[in-house]
Amino acid sequence: MVKVIASSVRKGNVLELDGHLCTVISAESFFPGKGTPTTQIDMRRISDGTKMTQRYKTTEQVERAYVEDRDFTYLYQDGEQYVFMNPETYDQIPVDKDVVGDAAPYLQENMKVSLSVFEDKAVAIELPQRVTLEVVETEPVTKGQTASSSYKPAILSNGVRSAVPPHVGVGTRVVVMTADGSYVERAKD
Repeated sequence: MVKVIASSVRKGNVLELDGHLCTVISAESFFPGKGTPTTQIDMRRISDGTKMTQRYKTTEQVERAYVEDRDFTYLYQDGEQYVFMNPETYDQIPVDKDVVGDAAPYLQENMKVSLSVFEDKAVAIELPQRVTLEVVETEPVTKGQTASSSYKPAILSNGVRSAVPPHVGVGTRVVVMTADGSYVERAKD
């Protein structure tokens, strides 16, 4: 275990709290004009899936568990679990739906991901920052609105809602951020 200051904790880190390992869901620091800066950390206990929120002074020390980050390839979903394969050893590892969480819609067959592994159990997942998807539903292209900075709603091939520029139509492949589903650019393929 390594002690780190609370403000350096990020999503996906694994902390030890009261003898239990917890995966960080989100960490946000607050710097009020007066008073002590604080960091609020939302976590999920790995053993039973209980969600909790802790608030620390930003300079307070927290215990960060040592987990090994390894590259895996996503294979398929099997009920409540997602199956990943280690490309070096071809070992398969099932990962619970709770661990995958919000990342699930962005998983694509043969996608390379980084899994945080603690005692041969995946406790957190990190996807590539960007993924290419197809627009399956959006408003029709409006003539003369190509230079406008306004965006229109669209539904992507993974079912996620996003906002795309007016010139993007149905069937267009676009690159989006996996963190929040925001539009980056048109796919170059």
